[in-house]
This record gives sequence, C-alpha cells and structure tokens, in this order.
Amino acid sequence: MSSEFVYINEVSPRDGLQNQKTILGSDARLELIRRLIEANLPGIEAASFVSPKAVPAMAGAHEIIEGLVDNKECEISVLVPNMKGYELANAAGAKVISVVPSATETMNQKNINMGLRETIETSCKIIETAKKANLKTRGYVAVAWECPFEGKVQESIVLDIANQMLGAGVDEIILADTIGAANPSSVSSLFNKCVSEFDHQILSAHFHDTRAMALANVCAAISEGIRKFDSCIGGLGGCPFAPGAAGNLATEDLANMLSQMGYVTGVDLEKLPAIVKYCAEQLQEPVGGRMSAWLAKTS
Repeated sequence: MSSEFVYINEVSPRDGLQNQKTILGSDARLELIRRLIEANLPGIEAASFVSPKAVPAMAGAHEIIEGLVDNKECEISVLVPNMKGYELANAAGAKVISVVPSATETMNQKNINMGLRETIETSCKIIETAKKANLKTRGYVAVAWECPFEGKVQESIVLDIANQMLGAGVDEIILADTIGAANPSSVSSLFNKCVSEFDHQILSAHFHDTRAMALANVCAAISEGIRKFDSCIGGLGGCPFAPGAAGNLATEDLANMLSQMGYVTGVDLEKLPAIVKYCAEQLQEPVGGRMSAWLAKTS
C-alpha cells in the first residue's frame, strides 16, 4: 500500500466530448467542468481551440475559458493544433497550453493536416511562444505505441519527439495510447526508456480502453515511476481521426483503483456517479466505466 499522491487530469470536456453524436453547447460543457471541479479533480482539459468545421463539438472554446476565469481550485488546460489556435487560446486567457504531435506521418496528416516534421516544428514554436508569455505547456506524443495507419511505432521516434519538445521548454510530456493498442509490457518498455532519459516527474500517460487494458497499463506505468494520468468521466471519448479508437480510461475506474491501492488522488469518489449520470442525460446515451454502478450503490 502507498500514500503517494497520483495526479488525475480529467479530459472529458475536450477528448471525451469531441467525437460524440450529440454536441453539447458551451453552457452544458461549463456545467460539466464545474461539477468536475467540485469533485476535486486537480486538472481538467477544458477545451480545444481547433477549427469548429473540423471538430464541431469544440466550438465556443473561448466561452469555456472565459467562463472559468474565476477558477482557483484546479489547473485548466486547453489543446491547440497550430499558432492560430494558440493565439486564440492566449487571447481567451488560457494559462496551460497543450500541443499534440503524433508519432507518425499519416496520423499527423489525418489529425491536423501537417506532416510529422512540420507538426513537431509547429508544436515547438507554440511551446516557445507560450513560455515567453509565462504560460505552462504540455506536450503529448499521440499514437506513442501504435498508429491506426502505420502500425507499431518505434520507441526511438517517441523519444526523439519528446526530446525536441523538451528542448523547446515544455513542462510536461504525455505519452498517449490514442487507439488503445498498448499492453503492460509495451508500456513498461517505453516508460522505462523515458524515465532513464528524462525526469519521471515530467512524464504522464494517456490510455484508451479499446482492448480492456487501460487499468493494467496504468499499473505498468506506476511501476516505472509515473504518477500522473489522463482519464475521462464515464469512459467517454475516442479520436475522430483514428478508426476504431474506443473511449478513454474512465475516471471513476482509475480513481477507485488508485484509492483501493492506497494512493491519494484527492478526488471525491462519491460525486463521480452523479457526474456520469449528468453526461448520460446530456448525451442521451448510456455512459460509464466498469465501476460506475458499484460506486453509485456504495456512495
């Protein structure tokens, strides 16, 4: 058993909602974020400053950030795909900027219409610009284990992308299993190499549960010293440009497992079932991780 703190970064307002059939307006998304804040989630990815034509569900990102201007309880981050997105996010008052280069040429083309080299260069430019503005930066490496178009990804490529973003001054590196293809062995292997090269405190993980391995992958990452994870209430999500990508690791599953293992998250487990129910009502479809029903009965 451990009393160590594990940081949970909630991504439902962005990654969880971007690919849903039902598009939620800014007011409904703000209400979701406020409920998550009340449940003591330490970090929340609130919006994406992406073209609403490409991802209609993310329209009104500036309204989301402006609506959270008085937030002091948790760290609010936003995703930006390019310099225009960064400028819009900065103008709206965003304090934490995330970039998401993918580890393969094809995924970058599908996701943000740029090649691998251009995506990395753009991401590094955004990081450098944000740092000059005294903003915190987060750098994802999407499809860090496997790409839906190009297959297995070489670990050396992931390390190279991470190194380039670190050279630009990024504060955090998040390895993302975008299509849920990783397994505990491959997670341990990649994080072992990353921890050997970087400070483990700047590393984080983002798992999808496509093959029912997300929690096992969390345990593998914990064994390598990782103490920060993305998750999504109700297991919502999936990348709109990644065929076959199922939902994210459910926050209620992650928070419950960590609590059972003795880790401290600060998350109020008793408030999570109501948030899952709210999402189901808003999206007009059943949602929820494996622990949702059990938590609802015990809370």
